[in-house]
Amino acid sequence: MTRTWRVRIDLFETDDLRGDGDVTKAHAELTTSSGTRLEGQGRARRAPQDPDVPEIGDELAAARALRDLADRLLRATSEDISALEHEDVHIVR
Repeated sequence: MTRTWRVRIDLFETDDLRGDGDVTKAHAELTTSSGTRLEGQGRARRAPQDPDVPEIGDELAAARALRDLADRLLRATSEDISALEHEDVHIVR
């Protein structure tokens, strides 16, 4: 039996409100085969003295969003196991 889970990452580039570089934000969304959805957020900021290479900001923001998503998935799994076992369960990264 095969199940497919989908991850979508949307990237948004904005100016830093302080005016000292660009900001890239990432939103990662996991949708399981049963329709469960989890979301993660990530952010990267380019300092003014850094070269303007948008792909680097995209990579960093996406990686941080995926890490946030993974942490949320681990917490959800821990909560699901805790509910079945009727005791606190903590999954180690």
